[in-house]
Amino acid sequence: MAQNIVSIVFTPDEKTALDDLVTRLEAAMVGKTASLSVDQRQQLMKMGDKSEAFARQAIIALDKNRQVVPPSLGLDDAMADLAALEVIRPVLQRLNQIAERLRDTEMALGSDLMSAAVEGYSLLKVTGKQQGLDGLRRELGSRFARTTRKVATPESEPA
Repeated sequence: MAQNIVSIVFTPDEKTALDDLVTRLEAAMVGKTASLSVDQRQQLMKMGDKSEAFARQAIIALDKNRQVVPPSLGLDDAMADLAALEVIRPVLQRLNQIAERLRDTEMALGSDLMSAAVEGYSLLKVTGKQQGLDGLRRELGSRFARTTRKVATPESEPA
């Protein structure tokens, strides 16, 4: 029996609605997201859980004691960053959950397809000879072709 982990059918309206949702999300985020190079990502100071607690506490303490904060620190920018982080974080968590389910669904669909294809190929190998499908069977069989490795013989090794 063929594997069928997931079975989904999208109507044309559902395809359009999904595309529209992604387009609306992209439009809502224009100018509100950053794109970093690999070098920038590596060089940035990272904020983990412990660091976040420190950063929050420090920024809030500085905000309550502005008399000791020089304007060059950019405290208002830091306060805005903290507020933006509080908006983005829950959205990102939800999107990550959706993305994980989409990746799992993509994997399950691919596995279902490969399972059916391998099973069908096995049928072609057995029954395809009498149906004039040898060419197709050979073409599909190239996916399973193994390359042979050259084994070094004592004569071919340098002395």
